Amino acid sequence: MVNLSLHSMTGYATRTGGTETWGWTWELRSVNARGLDIKLRVPDWVTGLEPAARKTLSADLERGNVTGGLRLARAGEAAGVVNEVALEALLRTVGHVTNAALAEGMTLAPPSALDLMAVKGINDGDQASVSEITELREALLVDLALTLEAFIESRAEEGAALGTILNDQITRIAALTDTAMRQADARAETGAARLKTQVATLLEAAGQDAPDPQRIAQELAVLAVKGDVTEEIDRLRAHVAAARDLLAKGGPVGRRLDFLCQEFNREANTLCSKSQDTDLTATGMEIKVVIDQMREQVQNLE
Repeated sequence: MVNLSLHSMTGYATRTGGTETWGWTWELRSVNARGLDIKLRVPDWVTGLEPAARKTLSADLERGNVTGGLRLARAGEAAGVVNEVALEALLRTVGHVTNAALAEGMTLAPPSALDLMAVKGINDGDQASVSEITELREALLVDLALTLEAFIESRAEEGAALGTILNDQITRIAALTDTAMRQADARAETGAARLKTQVATLLEAAGQDAPDPQRIAQELAVLAVKGDVTEEIDRLRAHVAAARDLLAKGGPVGRRLDFLCQEFNREANTLCSKSQDTDLTATGMEIKVVIDQMREQVQNLE
């Protein structure tokens, strides 16, 4: 399934279902991660459920630390039925282990009823027939797919909110870049006049010892190139256009936007280092602040 909207890596969904024999609740939740990490907690006696569930989730998810849990129990009159023989044997074993620990001077915390029910073979579900387990697995997977749809929708809703924030931040960077261009142009005009006056003063003071005018012109040209920020501003504008395209495209663009934030920051750093003007430097620093804020939001995108 191709998702063209932005998705957050944070999401949550739960769904309750059941049959005449079984009742269950699926729960999916996720947080940020560099890649896709799926952790599942499902009954191991439902053979084939875990790999099938993992395949279902990985088919539609790109990134995130995803935790899936299933609570499953017999429904109606069959609920809570246990294998009495297995339970009696388990209690004897627990008693033996507890006494052995006491003999060694160790005190163990007593297990709860839920701890005992979680042991394989205690719940009557472990005695289900092969055909019953197969039917149950298929029903569980159908409900998991529905839970996944709600889960993806929750991530899409948060992704839409993130998209609004990111678009505003990109617009802010674009406006600051235009301001930097105007400040750079103004700096060039005033700087050239100021530099011309300073050079004339130095030449007059040097008299016959003044350096060759051609050499002075070469040095001034070098200074002008070192202080030119046109290339940095052009690249910032190109990055703004690229970021807007990625947000409009949607889908799993988090990694590419994160890389783009690094490129944004690189150009802003160079702009500040070459500015030689307090106003231009202040604008460059403000661009860096917005880039940092943008990157914090990008970390949440799939």
